[in-house]
Amino acid sequence: PVWVELSPTEVENEVVKLARRGNSKSMIGTILRDSRGVPLVKVVTGKKVSQILETHDITAPLPEDLTNLVRKASNIRKHMETNHKDLEGKKGLNRTESKIYRLIKYYKKKSILANDFKYDPDKMRTLVAR
Repeated sequence: PVWVELSPTEVENEVVKLARRGNSKSMIGTILRDSRGVPLVKVVTGKKVSQILETHDITAPLPEDLTNLVRKASNIRKHMETNHKDLEGKKGLNRTESKIYRLIKYYKKKSILANDFKYDPDKMRTLVAR
C-alpha cells in the first residue's frame, strides 16, 4: 500500500530482528501491524514471514501450531499430575493429543516433519520449553 512508510528491505530486516528476539511468526505479524503500520508482510515484501525466515536460516524445530498444541498438552499433563481425578481435564488432554497426532500426520504427508517423527510428551516438553 501507498501509506506504508517502510520499504520491503526494512520490513524484511524488521522480521529477522523480531525473530531473533524469540517472537513467533504470528507475533511478528501482529507487532509489525500494531507498531509499524504494516498491514501484511506478504503485500509489502512479496514473501511470507516464513519464507523470509527460511532465507535467513531461522527455523523452529516444530511448526508454530504444533508447538502451541504441545505446550497446551504439557500444561494439561502438569495439571493432571496434581488433579488425577479431573475427568474433564483427562478429556481435554485426550482431545488435545488427538489434534497433535492429526497435525503430525499432516506434516509428515507434506514432508515438513521426518517420517520417523514420534510424539513423546516427555521429549516434547523439553523441546518446546520457554
